[in-house]
Amino acid sequence: AAALPSAGRSYGSDAKEEEELRVRYLDDEHKGIVVLGLNRSRAKNALNKNILKMMSKAVDALKSDKNVRTVIFRSEVPGIFCAGADLKERAKMHASEVGSFVSKARATINEMANLPVPTIAAIDGIALGGGLELALACDIRVAASTAKMGLVETKLAIIPGAG
Repeated sequence: AAALPSAGRSYGSDAKEEEELRVRYLDDEHKGIVVLGLNRSRAKNALNKNILKMMSKAVDALKSDKNVRTVIFRSEVPGIFCAGADLKERAKMHASEVGSFVSKARATINEMANLPVPTIAAIDGIALGGGLELALACDIRVAASTAKMGLVETKLAIIPGAG
């Protein structure tokens, strides 16, 4: 397999944010393939407001890009796909913000599911809660033999809300 190039577009307002979602447009024989890589190692790629905003911007750009043939969602963090919602950030939210956050997560995942090109989730490690919902929004899911997936919020009688 060819190594992915390091150059690409990032969506964010400062250097720290730019690294949370890496968007790479492959070239040469892989032209038309776009790789979206989650990169929040300390937070196990948990979905926060910022990464949802960046994912939404990236998906918006991909929708209208006629050169895109397929999109791969993956993690840049070995052994983790996505731990779901960022519960530390959510705990700091005012009650009125929570509904908006869940709606944004749902809308972003629905936008991904409705992309006009095939989407692939490359799952390495855990995909929990919203992380699994993100993977389920893709047309194809490819999982490492070590992958663990689950909707753990159902043990707390919480309905998965993002997709």
